[in-house]
Amino acid sequence: MTITRAIGQSANKLVVLIVRALALSKIHPNVLTLIGLLINVGAAVLLAFGRFRAAGFVILGAAIFDMVDGRVARHTNQVTKFGGFFDSVLDRYSDLGLLMGLLVYYASINRFFYVVLTAVVMTASVMISYTRSRSENTIPLCKVGFLERPERIVLLIIGALFERMAPVLWVIAVLGNLTVIHRMVYTWEETRKFEGKQRSTAAG
Repeated sequence: MTITRAIGQSANKLVVLIVRALALSKIHPNVLTLIGLLINVGAAVLLAFGRFRAAGFVILGAAIFDMVDGRVARHTNQVTKFGGFFDSVLDRYSDLGLLMGLLVYYASINRFFYVVLTAVVMTASVMISYTRSRSENTIPLCKVGFLERPERIVLLIIGALFERMAPVLWVIAVLGNLTVIHRMVYTWEETRKFEGKQRSTAAG
């Protein structure tokens, strides 16, 4: 067994224990989602004051709630369409809140370039979600692209804990927008296939 697999299995066992404990507490999954948002707001405040390392640990704590809310919903048979919608909306607020904290920090130290870079990252984060949502109104599924939300959160945690946020922002800015382009191209290809089948059926 590899080290990474062992770490993954250990982490999964810990998550299972947390899910069981939360299920026994009978806390509603939507409340867990809201708690995750509030913790991220706290992390955003820390980022705004330049306390990156502390913010990294707080984001890590919020990520636990992001991981378990859906599992708790399934474990307690409380999965609803609204729950999925609520989770998605609050995730967007969490993402933008963290980046807003960085905007405030870079503005406070007069780093105009990094204000712009953070704004580009904010745009990419929103567009990654938007392109998937809009695409799935047309095709069944659009999960292509590397930089989904978990990857972005992990990168922010790494950047905060090691106080190397600038390189992380560059990575998210580039890969995030490449993910948006990938989803646009994928949707174009899938819609062409679908329309081609429709024309063939009509001609037949």
